[in-house]
Amino acid sequence: MAKPASRSAKRGGSSIFTGVLIGLIVGAVLAVGVALWATGNNPFKFDTTETKPEPAPAAPDTPDTAPSFDFYKVLPGDAPSELPPAQNAPADTPLYYLQAGAFQNPADADNLKAQLALLGVEAVIQSSDVADKGVFHRVRVGPFRAMDDVNRTRSLLTQNNIPATLVKEVPNPQETP
Repeated sequence: MAKPASRSAKRGGSSIFTGVLIGLIVGAVLAVGVALWATGNNPFKFDTTETKPEPAPAAPDTPDTAPSFDFYKVLPGDAPSELPPAQNAPADTPLYYLQAGAFQNPADADNLKAQLALLGVEAVIQSSDVADKGVFHRVRVGPFRAMDDVNRTRSLLTQNNIPATLVKEVPNPQETP
């Protein structure tokens, strides 16, 4: 005779549930054990030496007074209307750029900028509206303060068949902060 189907289904379901439950318990215990072992903590180890807490530093008898600032005493100079001396020495030096190209299509400018980036040269795209010609996207390298840097970068670009034009810009002292 055949066994009833209801008994085997009941046993299989309970044995799977029991196996999953035992697996979860064993996994949790192992995870806690590994965590304690990895951190070096042992909850079963008793330390026989007793550590005494350090006493807290004694509070001062009188609290420190907050410093008081007077606005006009903090500023340099004696008179409130006196201005600090202006620094105009670095504003007179010209800035040099190397223009590697000017394109009407922004994708072409991005391609050239990517080529320069592969060479290790950082470039900037400047967009400007030229009268009767439309919008041009300039690919420029710089700014440089010394001609040695300009010549070094220009020779690198020439070796890689990228023509570059020198652009000199004298900053306006009113624009420089």
